[in-house]
Amino acid sequence: MNEIIRFAWGISALGDFLVAISDKGIVAVEFNADHAAMENALQARFPDAVVEHSHDGLAELATTVAGVIDDPAAACDLPLDLRGTAYELKVWQMLREIPPGQTTTYGALAARLGTRDARDVTQAIANNAVAVIVPCHRVIKKDGSISGYRWGVGRKRALLAREQVSQAH
Repeated sequence: MNEIIRFAWGISALGDFLVAISDKGIVAVEFNADHAAMENALQARFPDAVVEHSHDGLAELATTVAGVIDDPAAACDLPLDLRGTAYELKVWQMLREIPPGQTTTYGALAARLGTRDARDVTQAIANNAVAVIVPCHRVIKKDGSISGYRWGVGRKRALLAREQVSQAH
């Protein structure tokens, strides 16, 4: 029996996003205005699954995720079904431990994992399919600058700025 991945589109202050869920939890939250391309990418990510659009069935979830995107400092206890290598899962857990309004560096995460080479950490972060909920936007370069972000540097800046404002109140 094939796994079923259901998805819906949502709209946030940072643009259109897709949220996809298995029967265990969220497997993807990705920004993309090109719905057809994103749906094709979702099917490619889960080639053995039946991928179904479920706007009505996931409307409440899409609204909740939009709220998390619009206020990334808000607590989020949505169930996740994170899929990656053991190393990626470890990096993603470390990302979830970074408090809202704070940042760390790629090198600092690498050091916590016992290596000086941040390239593996950078690749694990790039493979994160659950935008904002697994807060890869909280990782910056060691000089404090904002580097590339899978969903655009503008979104990364906006997310960090929103967390700073939220934490100031």
